[in-house]
Amino acid sequence: MFLATMNKVKRLLHLSFIGRVRAEELKHSRDEVAVLVADLPAGFRVLTDLGRLESMDIACEAEIGRTMELCDRKGASTVVRVVPEPQRDIGFNILTVFHYKRRVPAATCKSMEEAARLLSF
Repeated sequence: MFLATMNKVKRLLHLSFIGRVRAEELKHSRDEVAVLVADLPAGFRVLTDLGRLESMDIACEAEIGRTMELCDRKGASTVVRVVPEPQRDIGFNILTVFHYKRRVPAATCKSMEEAARLLSF
């Protein structure tokens, strides 16, 4: 499952990957993410949570790249990822290099608590 939410006051786009994630569901969620990002001001932050991820199809990389490009075009200022176990990361750092043209600062945390401190909320 993939869940995208936003908090306009905190200028935050929150992307959660839960259970087994398939490329098809990311593709279907693309418009939903675009609507959320359109409602955020430039300078928003992206919080990606892989804490409840069990597995992800390798084909998800293309859709994740498209989401990163959308966030880049709309003015994301910071990316924070929660990756409690390294094997859950399908290469987000590498994808960031290729899909964020503006070289947005990115950090990886082991817990949501650590990410919250980093994002100051």
